[in-house]
Amino acid sequence: MELESDRTMQPLNTSTIETSLPVSPEAPTPVIVGTGPVSVADVVAVARHDAPVVIGEDARAAVAASRATIEVLATDVQPHYGISTGFGALATTFINAADRTRLQQSLVRSHAAGSGPEVERETVRALMLLRVSTLLTGRTGIRLATAEAYVGMINAGITPIVREYGSLGCSGDLAPLSHCALALMGEGSVRNRAGTELPAADALRDAGLEPVLLAEKEGLALINGTDGMLGQLSLALHDLHTLLSTADVAAAMSIEALLGTDAVFAADLASLRPQLGQEASTTNLRHLLAGSPIVASHKGPECTRVQDAYSLRCAPQVHGAARDTVDHAGRVADRELASAIDNPVVTVDGRVESNGNFHGAPVAYVLDFLAIAVADVASMSERRTDRMLDPARNNGLPAFLAHDVGVDSGLMIAQYTAAGIVSELKRLAVPASVDSIPSSAMQEDHVSMGWHAARKLRTGIDGLARVLGIEIMTASRALDLRAPLLPGPATGAVLAEVRREVAGPGPDRFLSPEIESVAASVRSGAVLTAAQSRTGDLY
Repeated sequence: MELESDRTMQPLNTSTIETSLPVSPEAPTPVIVGTGPVSVADVVAVARHDAPVVIGEDARAAVAASRATIEVLATDVQPHYGISTGFGALATTFINAADRTRLQQSLVRSHAAGSGPEVERETVRALMLLRVSTLLTGRTGIRLATAEAYVGMINAGITPIVREYGSLGCSGDLAPLSHCALALMGEGSVRNRAGTELPAADALRDAGLEPVLLAEKEGLALINGTDGMLGQLSLALHDLHTLLSTADVAAAMSIEALLGTDAVFAADLASLRPQLGQEASTTNLRHLLAGSPIVASHKGPECTRVQDAYSLRCAPQVHGAARDTVDHAGRVADRELASAIDNPVVTVDGRVESNGNFHGAPVAYVLDFLAIAVADVASMSERRTDRMLDPARNNGLPAFLAHDVGVDSGLMIAQYTAAGIVSELKRLAVPASVDSIPSSAMQEDHVSMGWHAARKLRTGIDGLARVLGIEIMTASRALDLRAPLLPGPATGAVLAEVRREVAGPGPDRFLSPEIESVAASVRSGAVLTAAQSRTGDLY
């Protein structure tokens, strides 16, 4: 079974080249923009792995045609929004031709009003790629030279410094995109490929690029889109593809560690409730537990337990619901990735029309929905961890899996850490998208808060990886303590992967580095890869 949001997951590019350089067999595959929608995989490749961006040939003619429309309207004595007027609540103010370059520059400077900590590099690169994608649809009126300069900045590894606060997610992610447009103008601060902070003008010069002097409509075209929230949604979908499969791995290990049964994951039982995500997770658990000596050890009549706790028995239902949520979010992302978000837009027949497509509600809603799913998957994971540490519920394991109970505390406080993260994830599951606040003198009187939804989802995904890491670390120790019984081939491979960096049971030791190590293996996909070395590809 293939979930729709998974179809974009392709091998990632891992290095960079300039668009003007020949592509060697060793070079990464460029991401070609302007020939159709970019994909989630394209976003990940450029944002995380510095894949180069190339402008598709078909896009050049479309960009030139829409620019010609703008230049004709620029000579009209009648005002046209964004071309010869002010912006937002100042849309009725006519701007003389002599002041229009200053108008565009002033727009960018005034809107680059972010505050707070720097936003991470991958998010900034994602939103830059997506802005280029819209610019090259031929619906924004940008000049081709300006789009080329923006692509050049991406390929040079120049990352504008964007601040945490500033976007309300309506009229797009104005402040984050304005910080990027400001760098294109040679103003503001950036980081180069090495991560060094320097003035944008110096970074452009070092890369052989010239600052852009913006013409009519270009300031708006550079800052009016949902690219920040959409870029973060794309990265989240990629991460959740790995994390939800890893959640199935963690559940399988805990089921073995707690002497649970695999009977509840039978295909005929799953078919009674034909939810696609549940079917995927149930299938994964059957594969992960196949051939497990631990599971086989208590299948006889001597086992008197009727059924396992919900956190074991219902794992496919919760993990599956999260998968279905990701699938829905993937469909929304695919549509948004195919969109041309700007205001006003140049239509196919040459009109320049105002619209409301910049409103981030579709993206904001699914970002909030994903935060709910992330919190619930993490919550169930933490409950399995707690069960493994409780001698009243762990079927014969020592309290807290300690070496010398009383002297040693074992993994007691690792569960505290997981519980603290889960409580934070529950708080972050409160929707941002319902918390509209008016702005721009009540012209923009309803906003999406999609950027805020994206920011809290990023925190949630990091927390989920850590909670799963703690469960896998705990289950690994519990499986060792079940010796001479052995785990199955797949879970045993994960145990071996964990033991590469984290020692087995023994007296108390410094736990924080071990938690960080396993969490890193979860995030990188190493845990999932280890399991799949025995099961083949999991859903």
